[in-house]
Amino acid sequence: MSLTTEQPEGEGGGRRVRGEGRGAAARRASRSGGGPGPSLPYITRKIREYEVLDEEGLQLIERNADTVLEEIGIEFRDDAEALALWKEAGCEIKGERVHFPKGLCRELLKTAPKTFTWHARNPVRNAEIGGKATVFAPVYGPPFVRDLEGNRRYATIEDFRNFVKLAYMAPSMHSSGGTVCEPVDIPVNKRHLDMVYSHIKYSDKPFMGSVTAPERAEDTIAMAKLVFGEDFVEKNTVTLNLINANSPMVFDETMVGALKVYARHNQASVVSPFILSGAMSPVTVAGTLTQILAEVLAGAAFTQLIRAGSPVLFGTFAASISMQSGAPTFGTPEPSLVSYGAAQLARRLGLPFRTGGSLCGSKVPDAQAAHESANTLNMTLLAGTNFVLHAAGWLEGGLVSSYEKFMIDQDQLGMMQKMAEGVDLSVDAQALDAIREVGPGSHYLGCAHTQANFQTAFYRSPLADNNSFEQWEIEGSKRIEQRANALCRTWLEQYEAPYLDPSIDEALLAYVAKRKESMPDAFT
Repeated sequence: MSLTTEQPEGEGGGRRVRGEGRGAAARRASRSGGGPGPSLPYITRKIREYEVLDEEGLQLIERNADTVLEEIGIEFRDDAEALALWKEAGCEIKGERVHFPKGLCRELLKTAPKTFTWHARNPVRNAEIGGKATVFAPVYGPPFVRDLEGNRRYATIEDFRNFVKLAYMAPSMHSSGGTVCEPVDIPVNKRHLDMVYSHIKYSDKPFMGSVTAPERAEDTIAMAKLVFGEDFVEKNTVTLNLINANSPMVFDETMVGALKVYARHNQASVVSPFILSGAMSPVTVAGTLTQILAEVLAGAAFTQLIRAGSPVLFGTFAASISMQSGAPTFGTPEPSLVSYGAAQLARRLGLPFRTGGSLCGSKVPDAQAAHESANTLNMTLLAGTNFVLHAAGWLEGGLVSSYEKFMIDQDQLGMMQKMAEGVDLSVDAQALDAIREVGPGSHYLGCAHTQANFQTAFYRSPLADNNSFEQWEIEGSKRIEQRANALCRTWLEQYEAPYLDPSIDEALLAYVAKRKESMPDAFT
């Protein structure tokens, strides 16, 4: 079987990949907002990271994390193998609690790669993880959707496929993600098969694997090997996988089991404490950073006990809570400070970093959703985040995947892509010829430099309305949610599946059918 994929013209010949090399037609479509533009590569940031901790502060957090690891410890529950491996590595084991000698986790992490390639079935879509790279992936995990008719309802596999298609079409989305919504119309023990298949079938961007049980992680690996080949998967990374610490200071059997499967097969684990400060960590930024670092050190180092050299990311999901209601809050200052600090700690460890996204607590894509998402997304880019989960579609504190919010968010991702390019200081960008041509008191609209650069000079949103009030009124007085709804419908109507080798498709379907037949339906 061939790996897949069609190479775009100009890079090895063969068929065109949708979204690549479509020339003038693609540029016109992109400018008009009538359809997605050409797919953009992962971001290589040319702007500096924003830092909130000085050297003294960083050392303080690191010392405190070492104290937590040594004196308080981290629990690895219901996993005898994990406890045995830690004991062999020199840790003290008390029940299910592991106490770590100072410096052990950092020493183990010296074998973890600072950067690695996340391979897509279409090599043009490969993404680098680490260093100055930033990769956007969509919302992950909601059981509900807010659909194009305005209904809030449980998600289905059709919704799942739609979000994969939208992520594939979104120019600034670099991955189709993982559990973009939870398809509750399929039994719990079988839905992961349909989800992984959908990522492979309906997109050729990199995708994430299942982590809800070790055997589901094994299924992900088996399906990836049908696509990429067994030897390729064992030597390269083709999936990222979200391993949440059960904060505070616990890794449970499910997460540890999935981590072991992926690490053994050289696939990347995103070790992410899930933090709602005040409930799952202290109410202070410094205390939360201490706990996050301790949890990541333990979980990330464990990947190296399983397979030295397997990729691992320093992750965190940071939010605060309302101390009046207990509900999570987003876009507030304290989680941003946590994420900025965690990014610095990750760079000191030499690990790629995951945080942020377009997070909000709003129930609909309104001004609250926009403000909270913008606050989170800007921080995400400026922190120097390498892998951004929940970059588009997140609503209602992560309970809902929203079609309209996805379209609004992906527009913002395009702006972040432009922002990350930094300041162009080329001769053309210096524009001295334009300044000479125009001189004092005139304007630049008709000068040669403007005419040569106007098509690419500024980011042009397909959703924002910048016309006069009268023109806006003539066109129906539409809010941005309505424009996003219409654009989403257009994209889904225009969707064309990327090429997939029929023999690979057949093998995947046969695997899915066989696995489903091997077990009865389970809905818990």
